[in-house]
Amino acid sequence: MTQATLFTTAGYAATEIAGVDEAGRGCLAGPVVAGACILPVEYDLPGLTDSKQLTAEKREVLYDLIREQAVAWAIGVAWPGEIDQINILESTYQAMGRAVRGMKVSPKFLQIDGNKLIPPYALKRDIPQEYVIKGDGKIPAISAASIMAKTFRDRLMIKLAKRYPGYGISKHMGYGTKAHMEAIKKLGPCPQHRMTFRGVKPEEKVAAQASLF
Repeated sequence: MTQATLFTTAGYAATEIAGVDEAGRGCLAGPVVAGACILPVEYDLPGLTDSKQLTAEKREVLYDLIREQAVAWAIGVAWPGEIDQINILESTYQAMGRAVRGMKVSPKFLQIDGNKLIPPYALKRDIPQEYVIKGDGKIPAISAASIMAKTFRDRLMIKLAKRYPGYGISKHMGYGTKAHMEAIKKLGPCPQHRMTFRGVKPEEKVAAQASLF
């Protein structure tokens, strides 16, 4: 049994703080997915850490344990059409805002993985927050949110792979691997591809989304 930090430097109780993280921001296909999670003071989540450091099997186990033990959790999604319309950074904000707003317990403080805060317009209210660089490996609630987002997205991409065969989506999960790039060249993009991303559309027609980061 692990005990969470009772108070942060901001003075909020652990059960008032939600960790927030995203998965799939850099992909060429599929949605960007955000997770938000509030952990209890005590929890039993063996091996809890950054989702990228875990195997898919370990993430699956922790995904179910987090859902059972969390004070509150939720998932937010922004699909490719929205990403192409408002750009990936704004879509990430929207997915994070949806995750936070979807929680059954409203957090009083947010800890966001990365180096940016969620704008109030995406949260639809003003919530005190801080960003934590590499927080998915430092803050348990962010680690849990990372696992929730990554696992939910992987499950979704496996389903989408059946709907859009030929791209190998269930293997690369939408990332720009060599095999994925070759499939796009051969088959053309499918409705789950982000049409404004470099590698999907010809270079001269691409909006430089990467410059947003």
